[in-house]
Amino acid sequence: MSRYRWTILALGTAAQASYSAVFLGLPVLAPALQHEYDLSLTQVGLVLASVNLGSVGTLLAWGLLADRIGERAVLAAGLGAAAAALAGASFAPGFVILTLVLTLSGAAGASVNAASGRAVMSWFAPSQRGFALGIRQTAVPLGGAAAALVLPPVVAAGGLRAGILVLAAGCLATALAGAAGLREAPPDEDDQLGDVSRPLRDGRIWRLSIGSSLLIGAQTSILAFAVLFLHGERGLSTAAAAGVLAAMQVVGGGLRIASGRWSDRLGARIAPLVRLSFALTIALAASAALARAPLGLLVPALIAAGALSLSWNGLSFTATAELAGRARSGAALGFQQTALAAAAAATPPAFASLVGASSWALAFGLAAILPVAGATVLRPLRV
Repeated sequence: MSRYRWTILALGTAAQASYSAVFLGLPVLAPALQHEYDLSLTQVGLVLASVNLGSVGTLLAWGLLADRIGERAVLAAGLGAAAAALAGASFAPGFVILTLVLTLSGAAGASVNAASGRAVMSWFAPSQRGFALGIRQTAVPLGGAAAALVLPPVVAAGGLRAGILVLAAGCLATALAGAAGLREAPPDEDDQLGDVSRPLRDGRIWRLSIGSSLLIGAQTSILAFAVLFLHGERGLSTAAAAGVLAAMQVVGGGLRIASGRWSDRLGARIAPLVRLSFALTIALAASAALARAPLGLLVPALIAAGALSLSWNGLSFTATAELAGRARSGAALGFQQTALAAAAAATPPAFASLVGASSWALAFGLAAILPVAGATVLRPLRV
């Protein structure tokens, strides 16, 4: 393969990071959003879900389009439109308009999921694919870490509008970079497109999507509410709580790369994914048990849970692409990411309502059940 594959990997990673900074940056902005718009906890949950909710309706379409016309146009158009929607969201006059425009930004920015993943898969051989897609998937926690570190001082200096505009600028920059730098991989003998809808009828893709959706529910529970929990319930400053979230993202990014390399050496994706799922259950259960414990005990448990909640995505992503094959990977990834986005959108309102009706400890404890359920669904797969 050409050395240009590393340029493709860098562009794909940067593009995914800019979009990830949006839906992972909103939890960092949650205290400012709650104050600015006088929101209840349930309304905050709906705002946090809006970007993922928007992507539910478009991820599959973007994936099918990437298979048809290529990654560059899909990625650039989607991220450019997301940047415009975010700029509009920064001027939203109220909760309803804010939520609607953020939903539009998610519908547009969802293009990056299948497009960048398809591009990286196309340029890397199977023996390096877990490692490469693991690096590409670090874009999610790295985008979240960047948002956690950058947004608090930006909001302190320029207000909530400035914070949202920074997210818009990131999407615009990577849209332009993708338009300038992405190109199709050389064709190979297995590149016959055929029926692009075939992955949608593959029971293995459905099983992988359902199992991964259960895992994403656990991931969203901790990442979306860590700042609010530590700030509102445990008294940390917004900046300190965001620092804990950043630590989760950084460690989680390292785990994604390590798990990708691990899977390449094993020649398997699901076996390490299942093991990471059980580790996540243990970490979430520990966090629930320590919800009222001293911060010196609670914070390390939360960081471990948050990092482990991020560790598995690259394996699921790689398994989906490999099951479908390169030519139809856009459709398969679009379908899988639709399932994940639906679960990620449903989790914040449900989790917020559960906290309101019971307690943070019980909510985190119930979230710990999800990875075990996901592992049970995924275990029969052989990939």
